[in-house]
Amino acid sequence: MTAAPLRVLLIEDCDTDALLIVRELRRLRRGLEHERIETEAGMRRALAGSRWDIIVSDWSLPSFGAEQALATLKSIGTDIPFIIVSGTVNEELAVEAMRAGASDFLSKDKLARLVPAVERELRERDSRALLARTEEQLRHAQKMEAIGVLAGGVAHDFNNLLSVILSYGSLVHGALLEADPLRADVEEICAAAERAAGLTRQLLAFGRRQVLKPRLVTLESIVLGMQRMLCRLLGEDVDLRLSLASSPRKVLVDPGQIEQVVMNLAVNARDAMPAGGRLSLETSLRDVDEAFAAEHVGMRKGPHVVLAVSDNGTGMDASTRARIFEPFFTTKGVGKGTGLGLSTVHGIVQQSGGTIWVESEPGGGTRFEIHFPIASTDCPSAEPPTMGAAVADGGNETILVVEDDAPLRGVIARILEDLGYQVLVAETGGDALLIGEQLSQPIDLLLTDVVMPRLSGPQLASRLRAARPELQVVFMSGYAGDAVINHGLLGGDQRYLQKPITPDGLALAVRSALDARGVRSAEG
Repeated sequence: MTAAPLRVLLIEDCDTDALLIVRELRRLRRGLEHERIETEAGMRRALAGSRWDIIVSDWSLPSFGAEQALATLKSIGTDIPFIIVSGTVNEELAVEAMRAGASDFLSKDKLARLVPAVERELRERDSRALLARTEEQLRHAQKMEAIGVLAGGVAHDFNNLLSVILSYGSLVHGALLEADPLRADVEEICAAAERAAGLTRQLLAFGRRQVLKPRLVTLESIVLGMQRMLCRLLGEDVDLRLSLASSPRKVLVDPGQIEQVVMNLAVNARDAMPAGGRLSLETSLRDVDEAFAAEHVGMRKGPHVVLAVSDNGTGMDASTRARIFEPFFTTKGVGKGTGLGLSTVHGIVQQSGGTIWVESEPGGGTRFEIHFPIASTDCPSAEPPTMGAAVADGGNETILVVEDDAPLRGVIARILEDLGYQVLVAETGGDALLIGEQLSQPIDLLLTDVVMPRLSGPQLASRLRAARPELQVVFMSGYAGDAVINHGLLGGDQRYLQKPITPDGLALAVRSALDARGVRSAEG
C-alpha cells in the first residue's frame, strides 16, 4: 500500500534554504505536500485549514521565529513534531529550543540529518498515537467491566425479590375465584414483575452473568434462519441484503443469544433509517494477526468468523459512539427504548468469547463488526438438560432447600409443601451439611442456591453426594457467576433453575429431576 503524502509546514524566509529543505525531504521517497509561511497569522491559518505531519522551522525570522511558533502551537493545543533547522546553532540555543518544546535542532549545513530526524519523529508520533488509543480502549474496557459487575450484582439481588413477588402473586392468583375483582389486580402485579424480570435478563446479559447454552453452529445458518423474520421486522422500506461466506466455519455460541444480537442490531438500524434504507448482513473469515489484535482490546490472534451488520442510516458522532454499549444510554425519545439493546449485545458477544466494535459517522451510516474465534473440531457443546414436560405434578419425596435469602427460602418451601413434598430448609451450606449428617431418612433432592457464603452450592452438593450418592441436585441462581461457568456446573447431567423463580418453573424443575432418577435406575 502506498504511503500517504508527507504534509510539511515550513517556516522559512529564505528562498534558497526553503528549496534545499524541500529537496532533502523528497529523499523520503513518498509524496510530499508542503506550505511555506513566515508569520504567526500565516501559521494559525495553515493549522486551521489542514492537518500537518511535521513542522520544520528556522530559528529566527524578521518578524517571527521558532519560539513564537512553539508558543502558538501550545496555545492551540496541537501536538505536531517540530524540528528546528538553523544556521546559527549553538548549545545554548539548542537547549532553549528543546525546553520550549522542539523535537530536534539541526544545523543547515548538515541537512543530511533531516530525513533521519523526520523518520524518527514520525515513528515516535505513531507510537504515541497507538499508546493513546490502547490506553483509551483499556479505560473503556475497565469502565464497561465495572458497570457490568454492578449491573450483574443488581440483577442478582433483584431476581431474588422478583422470585418472591412472582411466586406469591401466582399463589394469590390461584386462590382467587374467577369472578373476584382482585384477580385482575394480581394479574397486573405479575405482569409488571415479568417485565421487570425481562430487564434483569438484559442486565445479566450486559454483565456477562447469564447462563448460555453453547453449541457448535455456523453464523450463516443462524442468519439464514432469521431472514424471513427480519424482513417482517424491518418493513418494506428497508432493503435487507445478505452476503454470506461460501465456506462456513463453526463457532461455539448459544444460537438463541446470537439471534438476539442480530435482532437488536437490526432494530437499531431500522430506527436509524426512518425514511427507509439498506441493511446488510455479511459473514467472512479473517485470520487475526498480532497487530490487528493489539488494536482491539479483548481480541486474540488466530482464525475468526466475522459477522458485520451495516446500514446507511443517520450514523453517530464520536461522543455517541463512545457510550452506545452503556446500559440505559439511548438517543431515542422518552418511552421509546430502555437503552439496554446494545448493552445486551455487548454482553452476549463478550460472554461468548467474541469482540464487537462500531464504525460510524454522522450521515454516513453505521457498521458493527463482531469477531468469534473459529471452534476446534473437538470442542464440546455444553447444553443443560431439559426440565421435562410443560406441566408437573407434585410428590411425596423429601427435598432439602438451601437458600440464604429468607423470604425466597420461605416461599420455595411453601410451594413445595403445597405440592405434597416433605421439605427441609437450611440457610447456609453448613446448616445443610448438619441436616444431612443428623437425618437418617433419605433425602431425594437437594435444591440449592449456587452462590452462598463460605460453602457454594456445587461444593455442598459434592459433599452431600459423597454420603448420599443417589441424591438428585437442582441448582438455582440469579446470575451465572464463576461457580456456574468456570467450574463446570452445567456439564453432564447437572440441572439449573434460573431465577426469578415461579411456582410452575419450580415444580417442573423438581419433578423432572426426581423422575430422571427413576429412569436412570431402571436403565441401570
